[in-house]
Amino acid sequence: MSKKWALLAFLAFGAACSSGGPGGAGAGSDPSVPLGERVTLEGFSFQPPTRWKAEQPSSGMRLAQYRIEPVPGDSDPGECALFHFPGTGGPVQANIDRWIGQFQQPDGSSSAEHATIEKLPHDNLSITYVDISGTYMGGMSGMSAPAEPKEGYRMVAGVVEMSQGPWFMKCTGPSSTMDMAAPGLKALLRTVRG
Repeated sequence: MSKKWALLAFLAFGAACSSGGPGGAGAGSDPSVPLGERVTLEGFSFQPPTRWKAEQPSSGMRLAQYRIEPVPGDSDPGECALFHFPGTGGPVQANIDRWIGQFQQPDGSSSAEHATIEKLPHDNLSITYVDISGTYMGGMSGMSAPAEPKEGYRMVAGVVEMSQGPWFMKCTGPSSTMDMAAPGLKALLRTVRG
């Protein structure tokens, strides 16, 4: 093997190794989503997309909150929030059903029929990803509900099951803005460490 090809093989091997370690983007991450510095909260860590802007959580139930700037044509930004309720988070499916129930469909059909639920690949954690669009009716309580129903909204969310209870990352916003956020959430979830 020539020195040139040996050098190219070495560089390719180094790049592959550096992208998959615990502090990197991780296996299967989307290279088109630049990730920021690792954030650690109560033993749970992840790398948020660099396009997401950290902001002060709007309630004490949120451990972290991010703003996603609206794309041209959308007036509202997207928002992603991280929740964790040790020992009291409830079953994963019950939370997913509640999230889906926060949306109504223009044709009156069941939102459950329009939701996408999938398991994301991860080295050692069970991660469920949820995607639903429609008219967003509100959050966990009347206090967190929008002033009026939000048509053309989308939610992408993830549930990470861990020994101390599930962690929830829920992102909502206008559909076009959330089109940009969805790959970012999947990339974030693949970097999760406990």
